[in-house]
Amino acid sequence: MTSLGRTQTVFPIEKPKPLKCGTFGASSLQQRYLATGDFGGNLDVWNLEAAAMPVYSVKGHKEIINCIDGVGGIGIGDGAPEIVTGSRDGTVKVWDTRQKDTPVANMEPVEGENKRDCWTVAFGHAYNQQERVVCAGYDNGDIKLFDLRNMSLKWETNIKNGVCSLEFDRKDIIMNKLVATSLEGKFHVFDMRTQHPTKGFASVTEKAIKSTIWQVRHLPQNRDVFMTTGGAGSLHLWKYEYPAQRSRKDADGVDMGVAGTVSLLQNVTLSTQPISSIDWSPDKKGLCVSTSFDQTVRVLIVTKLNKL
Repeated sequence: MTSLGRTQTVFPIEKPKPLKCGTFGASSLQQRYLATGDFGGNLDVWNLEAAAMPVYSVKGHKEIINCIDGVGGIGIGDGAPEIVTGSRDGTVKVWDTRQKDTPVANMEPVEGENKRDCWTVAFGHAYNQQERVVCAGYDNGDIKLFDLRNMSLKWETNIKNGVCSLEFDRKDIIMNKLVATSLEGKFHVFDMRTQHPTKGFASVTEKAIKSTIWQVRHLPQNRDVFMTTGGAGSLHLWKYEYPAQRSRKDADGVDMGVAGTVSLLQNVTLSTQPISSIDWSPDKKGLCVSTSFDQTVRVLIVTKLNKL
């Protein structure tokens, strides 16, 4: 991994409420509207060419919006351009900016159930106009998969530590793999192709580091390669290997998934502070950008990815 030259501020924009999360995922590449969630529970969509006022704004949650994801824009995922937000108030909401003030879906704790702090959300399964899922991870280790077509809970599990980041390897295909990262340095790769009625999805668990794994991002040009960011200021590059057969019959003749294996390709330490986020360039293979708690933005390039 190589660090590139210096970055330069083009135009600073200050807002009254601190921003916690953002995504371009629900807008087109030409439009490039940025959707943000802030500490006041507000969801705003900004035209960065004229950022004095948001083009869409809603008081989305009662507490801080921790996480956000978009789908249907930038050529990723069929169906309506939608934004999903997760909050400390325990709710996960899906928004269509063509519908003002009201979410198109609201996943909240049932009456009597304790609300859990939602730390991460991810769209997936958006391979046609009808199908779409949202996966949400919570502070107690819960992972919940919501089927938006049927408005139902499709699957849930618990990984025993707070879920920091979730990402499907691709949003715009039939569910294939899901990676979940956690507080205690572990991540889990779930094979999402075969769901067993009682055992759920097969998974492999890897103990990567001794500190929090803040985020995971898959390489756009190769869905089996992904990067994780660490609490010790490190980046780790991984590759998933499929098993010889991805499913088998259990004792009752019911299909169940078979997990593959994960191998470490490369790692590097960039900072003494946690690397909080990373994202890949969709068209420049190996180009990525990261942020860290030392308030530094780093642009990096990962070489030799064409050999994988």
